[in-house]
Amino acid sequence: MLLSILEQLIEDQKTAMRAKDKVRLGVIRHLRSELKNAEIAKKQPLTQEEVVEVIQRELKWRKEVLGDYQQAQRPELLAELQEEISILTSYLPPQLSEEEIREIAREIIKQVGASSSKEFGKVMGALMPRLKGKADGSLVKQVVEDLLE
Repeated sequence: MLLSILEQLIEDQKTAMRAKDKVRLGVIRHLRSELKNAEIAKKQPLTQEEVVEVIQRELKWRKEVLGDYQQAQRPELLAELQEEISILTSYLPPQLSEEEIREIAREIIKQVGASSSKEFGKVMGALMPRLKGKADGSLVKQVVEDLLE
């Protein structure tokens, strides 16, 4: 039986506590807190898709901060942040490859009849709901820009 992401987080938290893995424990605790806050805001339990959205939001924030740490030349913080990114990534469903994204984007471009970069918004509007939770938004943006050039 497959565990839901929430159940997996609880099990992994117990394991991290036993192993005294401070980084993993900190990431899981923070993530569970964010999930609980989202649940409170919604006033009902989160669906699996909403859990994935929260994880992706946390992952996106860490990826944005990664550049700041690199500029500040903080290797100790950079290593910890990269570990946090890999921990969060492990809770996400498998992501589509760039080629798979490119294929779906071509299909959407044909459907909406886009022919120039001026129609970027129309393509992204149709494409993102289909790729939600399955692909990194910045990669999707890059692929669409390449195809519309």
